Amino acid sequence: MYDPTDLYRLDGDVPELTDPVMLYHFEGFVDAGGAGRLALGHLMAELDHRVVATFDVDRLIDYRSRRPIMVFDTDRWVEADMPELSLHLAHDLTGTPFLLLTGPEPDREWELFTEAIGMLATRLNISKMVTIHGIPMGVPHTRPIGLTAHGSRPELINGQVSPFGKVQVPGSVAALLELRLGSKGHDALGYSIHVPHYLAQAEYPQAAVTALEAITRGTGLVFPMDALRDAADKTTAEIEEQIQASAELSGAIAGLEQQYDAFTAGKDNLLAESTPMPTGDELAAQFEAFLAERDDRDG
Repeated sequence: MYDPTDLYRLDGDVPELTDPVMLYHFEGFVDAGGAGRLALGHLMAELDHRVVATFDVDRLIDYRSRRPIMVFDTDRWVEADMPELSLHLAHDLTGTPFLLLTGPEPDREWELFTEAIGMLATRLNISKMVTIHGIPMGVPHTRPIGLTAHGSRPELINGQVSPFGKVQVPGSVAALLELRLGSKGHDALGYSIHVPHYLAQAEYPQAAVTALEAITRGTGLVFPMDALRDAADKTTAEIEEQIQASAELSGAIAGLEQQYDAFTAGKDNLLAESTPMPTGDELAAQFEAFLAERDDRDG
């Protein structure tokens, strides 16, 4: 049997921590609007941090399915951007220490990886593990962003009601961590941010704002938010500009607003049969020019 400790290496002195929270997000699974990636990326950019542990990506990642970028210059290879999966120690605005686990989602050895995280959780006295990601939903961006909370114990989500029943979905390492470690007594929870389906492929900073605000409510951690909120306001203004310039887009968004308002009002019949509703593909197609224009401008 393989040893879970072979999957990671502690970096320097192991810190003495008192019940820290660990936030985690893995790139590669569904993350509509880049909610999880933007949120943890924002924290890594805004807060000082240091590496506590690194994982053996040669064992965990399938390079042929996710080939790393290399740079060729004239007549030789000069650079290889290899993936990193690391656990970082940071402090929030009040000085409270917490941990950040970021990197690509492992392709292999999921069960051994969850055992390794469980061992680190015990060694570092982690009190709570929290994951975030975005999911596409048929909601308009003009209404408050919702979320689905889930956890290893009902008390962790403070009675929040889920819009879902029992469903089967493709698995993820993030979900397996919550399942396996929760069954062993660790507190694990997550927030799935409801991102408008027509913005699922774009970067949508407002989803990251919602994610970090949910983490603050659930953990008490306080984060720097100004830069992220400014980015969210800028993106919202650009979206509104695009919508106002298109009668077709305006009508589609109005239909989504009607559906959303009917649902939140608790009506059985969300929309009259005569009200045409755009599909996610139709709305996404209408936004392609807008997103391409943003990418060109940002580039």
